[in-house]
Amino acid sequence: MKTFIFTTLLLLSTSCSKSSSVVDPPVVLPVVSFTAKDATAAFNSFNTTFYSTTDKLYYSNTERKDIGAIWTQAVYWDLAMDTYKRTKDPAHLAMINDIYQGGYNRYDHYNWNNKTTWFIYDDMMWWIISLARANQITGNADYLANSIAGFQHVWDNAYDSTNGGMWWDFNHTGKNSCINFPTVIAAMTLYKITGDKTYLDKAKSVYSWGVVNLYDNTTGRVADNNINGNKGWSDYTYNLGTFIGAAVMLYKETGEQSYLDNAKLAADYTQKSMCDKDGIMPAEGDWNEQGVLKAIFGHYIMTLITDANQQQYLPWIRKNINTAWGNRDATRGITYRNYKVACPTGIVQSYEASSAVEMMQVCPAEK
Repeated sequence: MKTFIFTTLLLLSTSCSKSSSVVDPPVVLPVVSFTAKDATAAFNSFNTTFYSTTDKLYYSNTERKDIGAIWTQAVYWDLAMDTYKRTKDPAHLAMINDIYQGGYNRYDHYNWNNKTTWFIYDDMMWWIISLARANQITGNADYLANSIAGFQHVWDNAYDSTNGGMWWDFNHTGKNSCINFPTVIAAMTLYKITGDKTYLDKAKSVYSWGVVNLYDNTTGRVADNNINGNKGWSDYTYNLGTFIGAAVMLYKETGEQSYLDNAKLAADYTQKSMCDKDGIMPAEGDWNEQGVLKAIFGHYIMTLITDANQQQYLPWIRKNINTAWGNRDATRGITYRNYKVACPTGIVQSYEASSAVEMMQVCPAEK
């Protein structure tokens, strides 16, 4: 993804310089308890504010001038799919197909060989995962064919057959969590669809490499990258999320306890070491694409809660949703990356407005 290119290559912080003049107001924690109706309203407001019915993709911010970054569109596509899975609304199913067409039109018909459209391997992998998921929902064979072709392309060009792991960039300068654990998720999804055991074998191989080279098995911390054998210890919620998601998928398939133990340890690290004293997640994305990271985390932490029956994390996720929803922009109905403050009334990015909406689709409301 574009935001992290110079980060990894230069081993610098990914925080971009501020270009927003909005000053966060004092912390306010209104007491709300979101409902299924609120979840639908949040998705509808997100679309009203950011979705281009012409491009069939999402704008980068509320000015509605530029389409957002390529990899974030796959995250928004997942959002539409998760909404449909919750509501079974035909309009939401239509959106799934529309967004596919929007990507098809804009990204050279999913031509994985186009090095102008695709300039980093993880950008491809987010779409490869989403294409496979869209096939699971719709049964559209084209979605699956594009996912399979994309996975093979990335595997052929990014997998290190000598030392293991997936290269993040075309120049093979580093191996990042954002390509390795999504590769496991893509492989496991394709395995579920096709029954081809080679996908399972690849998932196990990359995950095992990642545990050794991108993970601390004493704390549950997930490194952002590994360059020349050196782990880059920067904390980002999406890396914890994809690590958790990969481990849960392998646990469900194999029944091996170590996968579940690793997923729980990573979840504990996120909750205890990355959140504030009240358990509220960090406000990633100061005017950059990182605002979307918690949407990815939200999707995968819920697989730990639901697929692996780890209900102890559910109150924590609900608290974050309720805090964000309580601080939404009441006029536009959109949420903000910093859940603890009122959503700014000026320009807001789709990235930073997305995460609470995604969590609302996958997290069940309290009865």
